[in-house]
Amino acid sequence: MPKEIKQTWFFQQPPQEVWDYLTKPELLAQWLMENNFQPIVGHKFTFTCNAVHYCEVLEVTPFKRLVYSWRANSLTTGQPFISKVVWTLAPKEKGTELNLIHNGFLALEDALAHEQGWIKCGEKLVQLPNPVKHA
Repeated sequence: MPKEIKQTWFFQQPPQEVWDYLTKPELLAQWLMENNFQPIVGHKFTFTCNAVHYCEVLEVTPFKRLVYSWRANSLTTGQPFISKVVWTLAPKEKGTELNLIHNGFLALEDALAHEQGWIKCGEKLVQLPNPVKHA
């Protein structure tokens, strides 16, 4: 089994509204974790839940692509490793396809644990009410 996570979701909202849920800290916190995210290349931020996850924004193409590093500790060795999260948004008829690729895991166990986490977070995301436009 590959040490890469791939998931896809479909939303009836346009990419601009889905993008808000990936880039606005208060919306991101509703389905992922508390954070101090800013969609600025080079911005270092954290996701906080039971542990602190250290990240850095690597690429921002508004409404299309977002890439950041994700530092975590390996479940098998306890050693830190840096993985990469890539979000792509594709406009589709009547909505947006959102794709996730998360790779760079050292061990299969790490990939499997993160995959389960993304499944749970994705379920939260799709159950949120229609995105609200923020000025």
